[in-house]
Order: sequence, then structure tokens, then C-alpha cells
Amino acid sequence: MAVIGIGAENSDDEVTQYQMGRYVSSNEAVWRIFSFPIHERHPSVVHLAVHLENGQRVYFTAQNAVQRAAQPPSTTLTSFFETCQNDDFAQTLLYSEMPKYYTWNQSSRRFIRRKQGKPVPGYTDVYSTDAIGRIYSVHPSNDECFYLRLLLVNVRGPTHHSNSYELLMVNCVDPTEKPVNVCNCLKMTLIGIKLSMML
Repeated sequence: MAVIGIGAENSDDEVTQYQMGRYVSSNEAVWRIFSFPIHERHPSVVHLAVHLENGQRVYFTAQNAVQRAAQPPSTTLTSFFETCQNDDFAQTLLYSEMPKYYTWNQSSRRFIRRKQGKPVPGYTDVYSTDAIGRIYSVHPSNDECFYLRLLLVNVRGPTHHSNSYELLMVNCVDPTEKPVNVCNCLKMTLIGIKLSMML
């Protein structure tokens, strides 16, 4: 809706212009009068990064380029690996389950165990919420990153990129040739449990 008016120069009343230009339906008026939430933001969704080792995005300036190149900032994926190395409970989790039990601290760029929520039976100081972890999608033409995402969806508690790759065993007719048909080649073995994935 556009509001056009003719008035004296420099007599802009922004409040009146805003109120004239904004229509509030009867439904929205009642909704606001009773102070109902306008935007539902529950449960919270945490976006989880997927990248190859040292493949994360790094933003830098001329002043911090050397420092960022030597020690890039942590991502949700690298922090997940670090948490799995140091925390026994995290080793039982899939990557997408991390936000349910841990919060992502943007300033320190690491996962921190939740202090509130429903207690997890069998563990002390472990709480869960209904937060959802959403792993970014990866196109299958980006082979290594696509397979890494498949591993992160199915492998519990990996501690490093190379640890994830060691769990991936590709069985092809010719092992020197890059697999073309992923359905026939992708197999994963994890501690005696064989899982065949059909794409």
C-alpha cells in the first residue's frame, strides 16, 4: 500500500505516515492485543557446517591474514570433533544430535554442554532439549564432502576428519579407478557392524 500526500515543505510526520500506510487486520489486532507470539521459533534449529579438513571459510583482513591462515577459526564441525575427543557422552552422539545436548557458543566458537533441560538418565550433568541440528546439504558431485556428510549422519562420535575417512571403505572392482556408480561402491564398516547405503 502506498500513501501519497501533498503538504508543506519540511513537515514530515513520520509517525502519521507510518500509521496511514500500515493496515492491521482484525485478526492481527486481536492477536497483538492478547500478546500472542507473532513468530513461532520453537524448536530452535542449529545449522551445522560440513567441510573437508582445512576447507572451512575463513574471513580475514590485511591485519589478521597470517594469524587466520595459521589458525583458522573453529566451526561447528571442528568443534564437534574436539568435543568427541574430550567428552565421553559426546562420543555416543551423531553430529545432528549435538544441538540437543550442547549449545553452540558463537563467541568462543565451541559446543558447551547444556545447563538446563530434561536430565538424561544414566549421565550426570547432561541435559537435553528439543533443539534440532540441521546439517547443510552437499551436492553429490562434490564427492569427498558428500561422503563425509553421509558419514556424519551415520557415525557416532568421530574425533577427526581422518578418523571419519578411515571408517569409509570403498569396495570397487578396480580400486585405482574413481567410483562412478556410488550405489555399488559405498560401504561403511564400523566396529564389526556393516551398513550398506543405497542412494
